[in-house]
Amino acid sequence: MNRWLGAFEPDTIYPGNALELMPNIPEGVIDLIVTDPPFAIDFKAQRENYNRTGSNVIEGYQEIPESEYRGFTQRWMAEAERVLAPNGSMYVFSGWNRLRDILEGLDTAGFTTINHLIWKYQFGVFTKKKYVTSHYHILFVVKDPKWYTFNKIDHYPEDVWVINREYWKGRKKTPTKLPSEIVKKMLMYSSNAGDLVFDPFLGSGTVAIVSQREGRHFLGFEVVPEYFAFANESLCSPLNKSV
Repeated sequence: MNRWLGAFEPDTIYPGNALELMPNIPEGVIDLIVTDPPFAIDFKAQRENYNRTGSNVIEGYQEIPESEYRGFTQRWMAEAERVLAPNGSMYVFSGWNRLRDILEGLDTAGFTTINHLIWKYQFGVFTKKKYVTSHYHILFVVKDPKWYTFNKIDHYPEDVWVINREYWKGRKKTPTKLPSEIVKKMLMYSSNAGDLVFDPFLGSGTVAIVSQREGRHFLGFEVVPEYFAFANESLCSPLNKSV
């Protein structure tokens, strides 16, 4: 047992359902949460559009049924609010289709929204009768609007971030991998060296990997066995160690 994280060890990722594991995290120990939760969309049908070589996409992506998404969101966000330190903050990614549930979940959990960021990336799914979606929403929220970390690393920090997706030509990848650049930016603004960063929906492990590189402690959960194995392998790679 670890006195800091109870049943969990810092700088470790765990396989399993976030809703089952998060209640075992002690209250108020997490400095920053960065997470890209399931979006409740039929992602399998779109996977080829997001990843040009389908054979390189790791299977196993698990979605939340649309009818269950609001309850699912409120449950994990309530736990997120509980485990965050009094001066903690969180970044949550959302597609436009489930944005209402995300916003309602944040309000219900008691978070204060500081910024509604837009991540503009370089391509989207081809459409015929509507505009191409080429952005994600990112909600930057805190527990206490008068006490939270914000390192102003840029003189004029704008709320629209133009950051390209990462191409992993000829390499295995998960279908929803976040760019390292965007995670690093969040860590630089909203955490300090030695802080504990948590991702309850770890996916390919980017949040843990970037935290390790940037001198932060990390904790992560991932329910899909194939994704957990991929993230664990990437995390242990010498190429991803801090320098």
